[in-house]
Amino acid sequence: MKDELAPTGKIRIGLNYQNFLLVLKDAADGTPQGIAPDLGRELARRAGLPVEFVPFKTAGSLADAVKAGSWDVAFLGNEPARANEIAFSAAYLEIPVTFLVPPGSNIRSLKDVDQDGVRVSVSEKSAYDLFLTRTLKRAQIVRIQGIEASFAHFAEQRLEVLAGLRPRLMIDAEAMPGSRILDGQVTGVQQSVGTHKPREKAAAFIRQFVEDVKRSGFVARTIEKHRVRGVTVAPPG
Repeated sequence: MKDELAPTGKIRIGLNYQNFLLVLKDAADGTPQGIAPDLGRELARRAGLPVEFVPFKTAGSLADAVKAGSWDVAFLGNEPARANEIAFSAAYLEIPVTFLVPPGSNIRSLKDVDQDGVRVSVSEKSAYDLFLTRTLKRAQIVRIQGIEASFAHFAEQRLEVLAGLRPRLMIDAEAMPGSRILDGQVTGVQQSVGTHKPREKAAAFIRQFVEDVKRSGFVARTIEKHRVRGVTVAPPG
């Protein structure tokens, strides 16, 4: 199992720094902080292995890096489009996804979004981009690299809708007075732990780890420790 988890001698853990809910600003000494780094260190401790964190700017670049073998374990959204190459655990937490509309918008509910002439700004290759690609039939998806850039494009180009994680949209709404976050949620991003598809023993260890840290309260304590709001511990897998 250790050979699969850490073929280089260390568990190389990929982190998506774009997800500000899971990966916070590094400590002064460069040590990664947040829910995902804490879980990564706990995984390494239980495996009896040293850990090395590998930073990525976006979820898409993190997922794509599995092809190059740049990481051994990754913390990212569990999406079917990624499951051909990544073996995912069950979710350890969930983040609601919804829409933001600008001041004066006629869009009142989630069902009003999927209409001809509606342009939806999304962060390219995010888990909710992949979900919306499967589910939106009439609205146009406008893919922009990065969460902050997707909001900037939405505002500057006066698009009809911005899709995003609800906790982030709350921040964006404050930056655009009069805008509204639509009630309900489009989906919940399932944040999971993944490894390379062929590494079956490593995948089994990770699946058990995720269930243990949910059941023991470790995930809940980590959420509280970092004062992250708008996320919930996922139910048992």
